[in-house]
Amino acid sequence: MLGHFIAAERSPAPLRHHPALLQPRMTTDGRRYLIGQKEREWKGPFYFIQGADPQFGLVKAWSTGNCDSGGDEWGQEIRLTEQAVEAINKLKPKPRFFVLCGDLVHAMPGTPWRKEQTADLQRVLARLDPDIPLVPVSGNHDLGNVPTPETVAEFQRTWGDDYFSFWVGGVLCLVLNSQFWHDASGCPALKQAQDRWLEQQLSAAGQRRCRHAIVFQHIPLFLQSVEEDDDYFNLTKAVRRELADKLVRAGVTAVFSGHYHRNAGGTYQNLDMVVSSAIGCQLGQDTHGLRVVVVTAEKIVHRYYSLDELSEKGIEEDLLDLMREK
Repeated sequence: MLGHFIAAERSPAPLRHHPALLQPRMTTDGRRYLIGQKEREWKGPFYFIQGADPQFGLVKAWSTGNCDSGGDEWGQEIRLTEQAVEAINKLKPKPRFFVLCGDLVHAMPGTPWRKEQTADLQRVLARLDPDIPLVPVSGNHDLGNVPTPETVAEFQRTWGDDYFSFWVGGVLCLVLNSQFWHDASGCPALKQAQDRWLEQQLSAAGQRRCRHAIVFQHIPLFLQSVEEDDDYFNLTKAVRRELADKLVRAGVTAVFSGHYHRNAGGTYQNLDMVVSSAIGCQLGQDTHGLRVVVVTAEKIVHRYYSLDELSEKGIEEDLLDLMREK
Protein backbone atom coordinates (compact mmCIF):
# COMPACT_ATOMS: atom_id res chain seq x y z
CA MET A 1 0.00 0.00 0.00
CA LEU A 2 1.22 3.47 -0.79
CA GLY A 3 2.85 5.34 2.03
CA HIS A 4 0.85 8.52 1.71
CA PHE A 5 -2.69 7.31 1.26
CA ILE A 6 -5.16 8.81 3.65
CA ALA A 7 -4.94 5.53 5.46
CA ALA A 8 -7.69 3.44 6.96
CA GLU A 9 -7.58 3.09 10.69
CA ARG A 10 -10.84 1.47 11.63
CA SER A 11 -12.62 2.69 14.71
CA PRO A 12 -15.23 0.68 16.59
CA ALA A 13 -18.69 0.99 15.04
CA PRO A 14 -20.50 3.28 14.52
CA LEU A 15 -17.49 5.54 13.91
CA ARG A 16 -15.65 5.06 10.65
CA HIS A 17 -12.95 7.58 9.81
CA HIS A 18 -9.80 7.86 7.80
CA PRO A 19 -7.48 9.86 10.06
CA ALA A 20 -6.61 12.71 7.80
CA LEU A 21 -4.37 15.61 7.15
CA LEU A 22 -3.27 16.82 10.56
CA GLN A 23 0.20 15.44 11.04
CA PRO A 24 2.03 12.41 9.63
CA ARG A 25 3.43 9.62 11.70
CA MET A 26 5.23 6.50 10.59
CA THR A 27 3.83 3.04 11.24
CA THR A 28 4.56 -0.40 9.87
CA ASP A 29 2.12 0.44 7.06
CA GLY A 30 3.90 3.68 6.21
CA ARG A 31 2.65 7.20 6.70
CA ARG A 32 -0.69 7.76 8.36
CA TYR A 33 -2.50 11.05 8.70
CA LEU A 34 -4.00 11.73 12.08
CA ILE A 35 -7.30 13.46 12.56
CA GLY A 36 -7.58 16.06 15.29
CA GLN A 37 -9.68 18.92 16.49
CA LYS A 38 -7.57 21.33 14.45
CA GLU A 39 -8.92 20.03 11.13
CA ARG A 40 -12.51 20.53 12.28
CA GLU A 41 -11.92 24.26 12.49
CA TRP A 42 -12.24 26.67 9.59
CA LYS A 43 -8.95 28.48 8.97
CA GLY A 44 -9.60 29.98 5.55
CA PRO A 45 -9.90 29.00 1.88
CA PHE A 46 -8.06 25.99 0.48
CA TYR A 47 -8.22 23.77 -2.56
CA PHE A 48 -7.96 20.14 -3.55
CA ILE A 49 -7.64 18.18 -6.79
CA GLN A 50 -10.23 15.73 -8.08
CA GLY A 51 -9.45 13.11 -10.69
CA ALA A 52 -11.36 10.09 -11.94
CA ASP A 53 -11.05 6.96 -14.03
CA PRO A 54 -7.38 6.39 -14.75
CA GLN A 55 -8.78 2.93 -15.57
CA PHE A 56 -5.59 1.27 -16.76
CA GLY A 57 -6.49 -0.91 -19.77
CA LEU A 58 -9.65 0.80 -21.05
CA VAL A 59 -8.00 2.66 -23.95
CA LYS A 60 -7.02 -0.63 -25.62
CA ALA A 61 -10.27 -2.37 -24.68
CA TRP A 62 -12.40 0.49 -26.04
CA SER A 63 -10.41 0.76 -29.26
CA THR A 64 -10.92 -2.94 -30.00
CA GLY A 65 -14.58 -2.97 -28.97
CA ASN A 66 -13.88 -5.61 -26.34
CA CYS A 67 -14.51 -3.89 -23.02
CA ASP A 68 -15.38 -7.11 -21.21
CA SER A 69 -12.14 -9.03 -21.70
CA GLY A 70 -9.84 -6.64 -23.57
CA GLY A 71 -7.34 -4.28 -22.05
CA ASP A 72 -4.04 -6.12 -22.22
CA GLU A 73 -2.11 -2.87 -22.78
CA TRP A 74 -2.13 0.29 -20.67
CA GLY A 75 0.98 2.23 -21.60
CA GLN A 76 -1.04 5.32 -22.56
CA GLU A 77 -2.80 5.35 -19.20
CA ILE A 78 0.55 5.09 -17.42
CA ARG A 79 1.82 8.14 -19.30
CA LEU A 80 -1.36 10.13 -18.63
CA THR A 81 -1.37 9.35 -14.92
CA GLU A 82 2.32 10.20 -14.71
CA GLN A 83 1.50 13.55 -16.31
CA ALA A 84 -1.32 14.08 -13.80
CA VAL A 85 0.92 13.35 -10.83
CA GLU A 86 3.69 15.59 -12.17
CA ALA A 87 1.21 18.43 -12.72
CA ILE A 88 -0.15 18.12 -9.18
CA ASN A 89 3.34 18.03 -7.69
CA LYS A 90 4.22 21.34 -9.36
CA LEU A 91 1.24 23.27 -8.01
CA LYS A 92 1.86 26.13 -5.60
CA PRO A 93 0.45 26.28 -3.04
CA LYS A 94 0.04 22.55 -2.62
CA PRO A 95 -3.47 21.10 -2.69
CA ARG A 96 -4.73 19.73 0.60
CA PHE A 97 -5.39 16.33 -0.99
CA PHE A 98 -5.91 14.49 -4.28
CA VAL A 99 -9.12 12.46 -4.54
CA LEU A 100 -9.38 9.81 -7.25
CA CYS A 101 -13.05 9.01 -7.88
CA GLY A 102 -13.02 5.39 -8.88
CA ASP A 103 -12.29 2.96 -11.70
CA LEU A 104 -8.65 2.90 -10.79
CA VAL A 105 -8.02 -0.01 -13.16
CA HIS A 106 -10.11 -1.58 -15.93
CA ALA A 107 -9.72 -5.28 -15.17
CA MET A 108 -12.58 -6.47 -12.98
CA PRO A 109 -11.93 -8.55 -9.85
CA GLY A 110 -10.74 -12.03 -10.74
CA THR A 111 -9.86 -11.23 -14.36
CA PRO A 112 -6.52 -11.20 -16.20
CA TRP A 113 -4.15 -8.22 -15.85
CA ARG A 114 -5.80 -6.86 -12.70
CA LYS A 115 -2.75 -7.39 -10.50
CA GLU A 116 -0.43 -5.97 -13.13
CA GLN A 117 -2.62 -2.91 -13.75
CA THR A 118 -2.91 -2.28 -10.03
CA ALA A 119 0.84 -2.60 -9.49
CA ASP A 120 1.58 -0.14 -12.29
CA LEU A 121 -0.99 2.36 -11.02
CA GLN A 122 0.36 2.21 -7.49
CA ARG A 123 3.89 2.65 -8.80
CA VAL A 124 2.85 5.86 -10.60
CA LEU A 125 0.80 7.19 -7.69
CA ALA A 126 3.73 6.59 -5.34
CA ARG A 127 5.40 9.56 -7.05
CA LEU A 128 2.78 11.93 -5.63
CA ASP A 129 4.30 14.50 -3.28
CA PRO A 130 4.16 12.87 0.19
CA ASP A 131 2.67 16.08 1.58
CA ILE A 132 -0.39 15.63 -0.67
CA PRO A 133 -2.52 12.77 0.69
CA LEU A 134 -4.24 10.51 -1.82
CA VAL A 135 -7.92 9.63 -1.32
CA PRO A 136 -8.88 6.54 -3.37
CA VAL A 137 -12.59 6.01 -4.11
CA SER A 138 -14.06 2.70 -5.26
CA GLY A 139 -15.68 2.30 -8.69
CA ASN A 140 -17.52 -0.47 -10.47
CA HIS A 141 -14.34 -1.82 -12.06
CA ASP A 142 -12.66 -1.86 -8.65
CA LEU A 143 -15.46 -3.82 -6.95
CA GLY A 144 -17.28 -5.50 -9.83
CA ASN A 145 -20.66 -4.44 -11.18
CA VAL A 146 -22.25 -6.62 -8.50
CA PRO A 147 -19.89 -6.33 -5.53
CA THR A 148 -19.47 -9.17 -3.07
CA PRO A 149 -17.92 -9.33 0.39
CA GLU A 150 -14.83 -10.80 -1.28
CA THR A 151 -14.39 -8.00 -3.83
CA VAL A 152 -15.00 -5.33 -1.21
CA ALA A 153 -12.41 -6.98 1.05
CA GLU A 154 -9.91 -7.06 -1.83
CA PHE A 155 -10.39 -3.34 -2.42
CA GLN A 156 -9.93 -2.63 1.27
CA ARG A 157 -6.69 -4.62 1.36
CA THR A 158 -5.37 -2.85 -1.72
CA TRP A 159 -6.60 0.73 -1.34
CA GLY A 160 -8.26 1.19 2.05
CA ASP A 161 -11.86 1.55 3.18
CA ASP A 162 -14.58 1.64 0.55
CA TYR A 163 -16.44 4.33 2.52
CA PHE A 164 -15.18 6.72 5.18
CA SER A 165 -15.12 10.32 6.34
CA PHE A 166 -12.39 12.83 7.02
CA TRP A 167 -12.12 16.50 7.95
CA VAL A 168 -10.08 19.15 6.17
CA GLY A 169 -10.03 22.74 7.38
CA GLY A 170 -13.53 22.67 8.83
CA VAL A 171 -15.02 20.75 5.90
CA LEU A 172 -16.52 17.28 6.34
CA CYS A 173 -15.67 14.97 3.42
CA LEU A 174 -17.66 11.79 2.86
CA VAL A 175 -16.34 9.07 0.56
CA LEU A 176 -19.11 6.68 -0.47
CA ASN A 177 -19.34 3.30 -2.16
CA SER A 178 -21.82 4.10 -4.94
CA GLN A 179 -21.80 0.53 -6.22
CA PHE A 180 -24.01 -0.44 -3.29
CA TRP A 181 -26.74 1.76 -4.81
CA HIS A 182 -26.27 0.22 -8.24
CA ASP A 183 -26.60 -3.43 -7.21
CA ALA A 184 -26.02 -4.69 -3.68
CA SER A 185 -27.64 -8.08 -4.25
CA GLY A 186 -24.30 -9.78 -3.60
CA CYS A 187 -23.65 -8.01 -0.30
CA PRO A 188 -26.86 -6.59 1.20
CA ALA A 189 -25.46 -6.46 4.73
CA LEU A 190 -22.56 -4.27 3.60
CA LYS A 191 -24.95 -1.83 1.92
CA GLN A 192 -27.06 -1.67 5.07
CA ALA A 193 -23.96 -0.91 7.12
CA GLN A 194 -23.02 1.99 4.82
CA ASP A 195 -26.60 3.28 4.92
CA ARG A 196 -26.61 3.33 8.73
CA TRP A 197 -23.20 4.99 8.86
CA LEU A 198 -24.24 7.61 6.30
CA GLU A 199 -27.33 8.53 8.30
CA GLN A 200 -25.10 9.25 11.30
CA GLN A 201 -22.68 11.32 9.23
CA LEU A 202 -25.48 13.34 7.64
CA SER A 203 -27.03 13.94 11.03
CA ALA A 204 -23.80 15.58 12.18
CA ALA A 205 -23.58 17.59 8.96
CA GLY A 206 -27.20 18.67 9.31
CA GLN A 207 -26.47 20.13 12.72
CA ARG A 208 -24.02 22.44 10.93
CA ARG A 209 -20.97 21.24 12.74
CA CYS A 210 -18.98 21.87 9.56
CA ARG A 211 -18.41 24.77 7.19
CA HIS A 212 -19.31 22.58 4.22
CA ALA A 213 -20.03 18.90 3.66
CA ILE A 214 -18.81 17.32 0.41
CA VAL A 215 -19.41 13.84 -1.04
CA PHE A 216 -17.06 11.84 -3.27
CA GLN A 217 -18.30 8.77 -5.14
CA HIS A 218 -17.86 7.06 -8.49
CA ILE A 219 -21.32 6.89 -10.08
CA PRO A 220 -23.08 10.27 -10.44
CA LEU A 221 -26.48 10.77 -8.89
CA PHE A 222 -27.41 12.28 -12.26
CA LEU A 223 -25.65 13.68 -15.32
CA GLN A 224 -27.72 16.82 -15.85
CA SER A 225 -31.05 16.62 -14.01
CA VAL A 226 -32.41 14.67 -11.08
CA GLU A 227 -35.43 13.87 -13.30
CA GLU A 228 -33.44 12.41 -16.22
CA ASP A 229 -34.04 8.87 -17.43
CA ASP A 230 -32.15 5.94 -15.96
CA ASP A 231 -28.87 5.24 -17.73
CA TYR A 232 -25.73 3.15 -17.31
CA PHE A 233 -23.92 6.29 -16.17
CA ASN A 234 -26.30 7.42 -13.41
CA LEU A 235 -28.10 5.96 -10.43
CA THR A 236 -31.71 4.93 -10.95
CA LYS A 237 -34.30 7.65 -10.49
CA ALA A 238 -35.76 6.21 -7.30
CA VAL A 239 -32.35 5.75 -5.69
CA ARG A 240 -30.94 9.10 -6.80
CA ARG A 241 -33.95 11.11 -5.65
CA GLU A 242 -33.98 9.53 -2.20
CA LEU A 243 -30.24 10.02 -1.77
CA ALA A 244 -30.26 13.56 -3.17
CA ASP A 245 -33.04 14.55 -0.76
CA LYS A 246 -31.04 13.19 2.17
CA LEU A 247 -27.96 15.13 1.11
CA VAL A 248 -29.93 18.34 0.61
CA ARG A 249 -31.58 18.06 4.03
CA ALA A 250 -28.15 17.62 5.62
CA GLY A 251 -26.81 20.70 3.85
CA VAL A 252 -24.30 18.85 1.64
CA THR A 253 -22.86 21.38 -0.81
CA ALA A 254 -21.56 19.19 -3.64
CA VAL A 255 -21.14 15.64 -4.90
CA PHE A 256 -18.04 14.93 -7.01
CA SER A 257 -17.99 11.84 -9.22
CA GLY A 258 -16.52 10.26 -12.34
CA HIS A 259 -17.73 7.17 -14.28
CA TYR A 260 -19.03 9.10 -17.32
CA HIS A 261 -15.62 9.74 -18.94
CA ARG A 262 -17.00 13.15 -19.95
CA ASN A 263 -17.66 16.36 -18.08
CA ALA A 264 -21.26 16.88 -17.02
CA GLY A 265 -23.32 17.93 -14.05
CA GLY A 266 -26.25 19.93 -12.78
CA THR A 267 -27.91 21.15 -9.63
CA TYR A 268 -30.73 19.91 -7.45
CA GLN A 269 -31.96 22.57 -5.06
CA ASN A 270 -28.72 23.67 -3.35
CA LEU A 271 -26.75 20.54 -4.28
CA ASP A 272 -24.11 20.74 -7.01
CA MET A 273 -23.62 17.45 -8.89
CA VAL A 274 -20.15 17.58 -10.48
CA VAL A 275 -19.20 14.90 -13.02
CA SER A 276 -15.54 14.97 -14.06
CA SER A 277 -14.06 13.43 -17.16
CA ALA A 278 -11.30 10.87 -17.00
CA ILE A 279 -7.57 10.96 -16.57
CA GLY A 280 -7.64 7.94 -18.86
CA CYS A 281 -9.89 6.99 -21.78
CA GLN A 282 -12.26 9.69 -23.06
CA LEU A 283 -15.71 8.68 -24.31
CA GLY A 284 -16.66 12.14 -25.56
CA GLN A 285 -15.05 15.37 -26.70
CA ASP A 286 -13.32 16.31 -23.43
CA THR A 287 -9.61 15.98 -22.80
CA HIS A 288 -7.69 13.96 -20.24
CA GLY A 289 -7.69 16.14 -17.15
CA LEU A 290 -8.17 17.01 -13.50
CA ARG A 291 -10.54 19.30 -11.61
CA VAL A 292 -9.31 22.07 -9.31
CA VAL A 293 -11.75 22.67 -6.45
CA VAL A 294 -11.47 25.81 -4.32
CA VAL A 295 -13.33 25.88 -1.00
CA THR A 296 -14.12 29.28 0.50
CA ALA A 297 -16.23 30.17 3.51
CA GLU A 298 -19.27 30.85 1.35
CA LYS A 299 -18.94 28.66 -1.73
CA ILE A 300 -17.17 25.91 -3.64
CA VAL A 301 -15.73 26.86 -7.03
CA HIS A 302 -14.37 24.24 -9.43
CA ARG A 303 -12.77 24.19 -12.86
CA TYR A 304 -11.70 21.32 -15.10
CA TYR A 305 -8.20 21.57 -16.62
CA SER A 306 -6.69 19.43 -19.32
CA LEU A 307 -3.49 17.76 -18.19
CA ASP A 308 -1.56 19.91 -20.66
CA GLU A 309 -3.13 23.12 -19.33
CA LEU A 310 -2.46 22.27 -15.71
CA SER A 311 1.08 21.11 -16.47
CA GLU A 312 2.03 24.17 -18.50
CA LYS A 313 0.09 27.02 -16.89
CA GLY A 314 -0.97 25.86 -13.44
CA ILE A 315 -4.01 27.29 -11.67
CA GLU A 316 -5.47 30.50 -13.06
CA GLU A 317 -5.18 33.72 -11.12
CA ASP A 318 -8.88 34.15 -10.36
CA LEU A 319 -8.91 30.84 -8.47
CA LEU A 320 -5.72 31.75 -6.65
CA ASP A 321 -7.35 35.05 -5.65
CA LEU A 322 -10.21 33.14 -4.01
CA MET A 323 -7.68 31.31 -1.85
CA ARG A 324 -6.13 34.58 -0.71
CA GLU A 325 -9.43 35.81 0.69
CA LYS A 326 -9.91 35.63 4.44
